[in-house]
Amino acid sequence: MFGLGKSKPDQAVQPKKADGPLDNAAMHLAERLLDVGFDGKAGFEPAKKVAQDAMTKHQGNADKAIAEIIGDHRKLAAAGGFLTGLGGFVTLPIALPANVLEFYIVATRMTAAVASVRGYDIDQRELRSAVLLALIGADADDLLKKAGVVSTGRLANLAAQRLPGPALLVVNKAVGFRLISQVGRKAFAKLGKGIPVAGGVIGAGLDVYLLNRIAGSAKKEFPPRTA
Repeated sequence: MFGLGKSKPDQAVQPKKADGPLDNAAMHLAERLLDVGFDGKAGFEPAKKVAQDAMTKHQGNADKAIAEIIGDHRKLAAAGGFLTGLGGFVTLPIALPANVLEFYIVATRMTAAVASVRGYDIDQRELRSAVLLALIGADADDLLKKAGVVSTGRLANLAAQRLPGPALLVVNKAVGFRLISQVGRKAFAKLGKGIPVAGGVIGAGLDVYLLNRIAGSAKKEFPPRTA
């Protein structure tokens, strides 16, 4: 623990070191995913409403509701990936960052809606962090370890730990870092879509493939909740 002794009169108070651009970008990405991915914005419906509508349509059948949720978000991901690649190399530097943000917002809402259908409270802070962790799949346990949080099996169990706010901020920011690091790999994978139109097909296929992986992680990490 730090002492609370008096500082010397001639001792200048050192300002707190500011976060670097990458730190700010990671935190901003996590905040956007938590904001828009869960709560919706400007016509993009909240995850809870998506889950409720699917459950109502399928008369409470969770499996059918989840299948529809994943199918609808798969279409959104495909459309985003297609439009990103439609202009080829000319528009790629501008379109790719926007597509990455859009893709992960779609993936966040899908995962949160699946968790909601399975009976989890997606308004809980720990659960929201668990949803973000599901986006990075197998890397989640390693990230939790580095953030000083003990992994307890499935990510859904994170909600029971009642972690303090600062710990959750560290986890969320770490997810942001990991997703940003994936942007370069995604860009490399999409270099083949330098040809307009054909590139759009490749982009759509890649985004659907990635979303399917996240959907699988969501169903695994948030099993049906038992009372």
